[in-house]
Parts: sequence; C-alpha cells; structure tokens
Amino acid sequence: MNTTADQPVIEVADLYRTFGKRAVINHLSLEIYRGETLVIMGGSGCGKSTLLRHIIGVMKPTSGSIKIFGEETTAMNERELTGIRRRFGMLFQSGALLASLTVGENVALPLIEHTKLTPDEIEQVVKDKLEIVGLKGFERMKPAEISGGMKKRVGLARALALDPELLFSDEPTSGLDPIMTAVVDRLTLDLTRKRGMTAVVVTHDMTSAFRIATRMIMLGRGSIIAQGTPDEIRNCDNPEVQQFINGEADGPVPLNISQDEDHPHIAPRPLVTARGRFHNKTP
Repeated sequence: MNTTADQPVIEVADLYRTFGKRAVINHLSLEIYRGETLVIMGGSGCGKSTLLRHIIGVMKPTSGSIKIFGEETTAMNERELTGIRRRFGMLFQSGALLASLTVGENVALPLIEHTKLTPDEIEQVVKDKLEIVGLKGFERMKPAEISGGMKKRVGLARALALDPELLFSDEPTSGLDPIMTAVVDRLTLDLTRKRGMTAVVVTHDMTSAFRIATRMIMLGRGSIIAQGTPDEIRNCDNPEVQQFINGEADGPVPLNISQDEDHPHIAPRPLVTARGRFHNKTP
C-alpha cells in the first residue's frame, strides 16, 4: 500500500507499443505517487527509455492510456502537451545543452519560452537554480568549458527552471565518476525529500538506483518483472533480477542473442556482399 499520497500523479494503464512485429512495451501498467522517487531499471533494450518517452509525450502508444495529473495525454496535441510539460522538468542523458549558448542562457531557455518574466527576473531565477545545483557564478561559461558532471548539473538546473512538480531523468549518472554520481544523487534526494518533488529516474546504475529510490521497477521484454522497495528488490528471488543487480555474466539473460528472437521483423542480411565486401552497417 502506498503511503506517499492517495492519488497517483502518473497512471499508465495497459500500455502497448510495437515496432514492426516486436512489442517493445507489452501491456504495461504502473502508478507513480506524489513525493516518491521511482527508479525504472533493466538491461539495454528492455523498454525503459521507450516507456519514459511515452510518459513525457514524445512517443505515442499503439494502445493504452497515460494520465498525468489526472489528464489523459495520449490523445493530446502538441499545444495541449505543452501545458502539461510546464509542470515537469526533464534531465536528458547527455545534458542536451546548446553549445552556442552560455550556461546561464541554457538555463534561461524555459523561462524565455514559457513565462513573461523580465530579463532581470530571469537572471535572478537562473542564478538561484545554478546555486541549487552547486554552480553559483558559472552563468557566463560555455558548455565546452565545463566538465561532463557540471553539464549534467546545468541540465538539472534548466529542468528546475519552472519549479516543476515532476522531474524525469534519463540515465542521469551515465558517464560520471563515483564522486560526481554521488553529487547528482544527492541533488535528486534533496529535491524529493526536502522540496516534495516527484522523480522518475531511468537508470542501469545500481549504486545510484539503490541510493535514491523509494520504489523500483525492473523491466524485461517490455513488461514489469519485479517491483517494490529497494529492500524488496534486493531480496527478490527472481533470478533475472538478481543477475542484473549483481552484474553477473551468467544467468537467465543470455550472452548470445539471436536476431530472429530479438528483432523478428528484420530480415537477416548476408555478412558479405556479392562483391566480397563486408557490410559495415546494421540493418
């Protein structure tokens, strides 16, 4: 039983999405409640990033329902989705900063696009958000002049610019060293525990996942194969879950995957062309 709120902030019901003959999201249902940090984990190709893209409205499902703040979003047009998106922030895997803009200008983008604040007011908000992520005074620097970890924090400051109720993070610690990973995790914890924000984090970083999660789900072949608190996931008797969280090479997830099993809609191609040359592109 959930104790964070009576009503879910996000409701996903019987979500189904196919690419060709392959079901990437396979009749998946879940609820996310206010104030919790839900970690979505699973191996490469399991559907976790695809699920996130559907929730934020970048992709449309083959069938099923997604409600955010009680509003069905799957049939919304771009203008209607914009109204919902103003209530959540998105931290992309790469940070997704515009190289031609300064750090401050990157953080200011949502404020310029979605508010009527004056330049002075925008400047103050930018300073406040950068201070939250520990980058006070970095406004005039370019993305090329800062480290990868700093870029992630700038991306987080931009995601917080509109004071969102929801924060979505796609692999927020990917490519970071352990110290910077801990910094990003601490920022996420501060936002959820001290500011009451709801966070949805897609990750395969188990150290980070167990540090920040209040609840976890693991996907496999587009479906939820396990869910629960961090302790419940640690003690889960599903061998696929144990293989994943312990990083074991041997287990139910095989090393060798047949293309026919993984991509049944893609016809196999010969390795060598008629002219005796190797194909250098995957189908």
